[in-house]
Amino acid sequence: MSRTSRRARFAVAGALVALGLGPAGPALAAAHGAFAASREAVTTGGVEKLTGTLSDGATYLIQVPPNWNGTLFLYSHGYVVPGSPNPATDVGDPITGAVMLAQGFALAGSSYASTGWAIQQALPDQIATLNAFDRRVGRPSRTIAWGHSLGGIITAGLIQDYPGRFAGALPMCGVLSGGVATWNTALDSEFAFQQLIDPSVQVVNITIPPTDPTANLDGAEAAAEAAQATPQGRARLALASALDNTPGWFTPLSPEPAANDFAAQEANQFEWQTEVDFPFAFFLRAELEGRAGGNPSWNTGVNYFRDLRRSADFREVRALYKAAGLSLHADLESLNSAARISADPAAVRYLERYITFDGKLPVPVLTMHTIGDGLVVPENEQAYASVVRRAGDSSLLRQIFVSRAGHCAFTPAETVIAAHVLLQRLNTGHWDAGALRPPSLNAAAAALGPTLNVFESGTTLVPTPPAFRAFHPTRYLRPFDR
Repeated sequence: MSRTSRRARFAVAGALVALGLGPAGPALAAAHGAFAASREAVTTGGVEKLTGTLSDGATYLIQVPPNWNGTLFLYSHGYVVPGSPNPATDVGDPITGAVMLAQGFALAGSSYASTGWAIQQALPDQIATLNAFDRRVGRPSRTIAWGHSLGGIITAGLIQDYPGRFAGALPMCGVLSGGVATWNTALDSEFAFQQLIDPSVQVVNITIPPTDPTANLDGAEAAAEAAQATPQGRARLALASALDNTPGWFTPLSPEPAANDFAAQEANQFEWQTEVDFPFAFFLRAELEGRAGGNPSWNTGVNYFRDLRRSADFREVRALYKAAGLSLHADLESLNSAARISADPAAVRYLERYITFDGKLPVPVLTMHTIGDGLVVPENEQAYASVVRRAGDSSLLRQIFVSRAGHCAFTPAETVIAAHVLLQRLNTGHWDAGALRPPSLNAAAAALGPTLNVFESGTTLVPTPPAFRAFHPTRYLRPFDR
């Protein structure tokens, strides 16, 4: 493997772990050990741990406490970079897992039979894991689907495709706009970058020679670095970010930049682009195109004037263009007049199948998202709420937000409280409006104590207060649904 190939692979994997998509780091694992020791009777010798292999080669993990209350949480994990370890995972972090087990809940989850955009394999593998649980433990009185990131879209897909198997769902930081919309929105940002900053970069058909995905990513990152060094380049990078609503807040434990601090917002968006989003856009898109059998994204008919006006970042872009002495109108006109990209219809059908949402909810759903998420932007929640509303099922959906930067950057306390809000809805048959208010959520999370109110920063657990907040995401720019 070449130096650049290693850099691309490990840079992506490192970014995913740092943003909550990979396995828990050493600080959380060590804290879990200390936490478990204080509840030894439940979380060590008393918990039955079951593993196995499914018919397609995926593995599964099941944990059942001795005081099992009959409820099972089925966890769907996030995106795993091809070539990275892919173990079965039954909870997002070990502290949350210890708490849920101590409270009598069983946990289960599978590895999925492949990595990457593995929704095609994940959906049946998760159901096969439920079947294994039924055989080896017994049928749960109720099963709740939950998961992070790509696992959030899988969670929502499970209740849509297998409604009879679940009582409720908790998609967290989920790709809830669906597959087609997600990659179309990414294409808009890539297209602006290509047209205005780096014409040599390939934005689709990355799997087709002579394009090399690693070289494609390297070239995009080098061009972005050069653009970031000038006011004109920063303005154009901000425009590319605005077309997928990238927030101007990157580091989880940092303060949010002021609403009019456009320079700081753009600097944070640059971090999102080069550290996280570019690897998906210019490198890992190749994995998706290989699965789909072609390019599933298009921008024919897109009006970039209209989409920028609707973007959460519009004011920032306008201010940076003015400061740089550039004509925003001219650049948008250039985008609108450029040759457009068409999709392969068969590839679109694949991505629509894996997966797009019809909005019909068979069970109560609670979603949770950080507002400073630049990989899966919080506007995904607006897209999902919109299709649910059109299907007439809004009474079954509630959405909560955490005021923190980062992808899936939740504390164990915030996650446990979200799970219990959903459980309360299942137990009572109605949503408790008071419990869903941010002050109530924050008070309940804080009451769980310092062990759970932590966030992993590098190899250190940092005391972190709960940060639920009222938030209304702007409109998702390129919606697509059934």
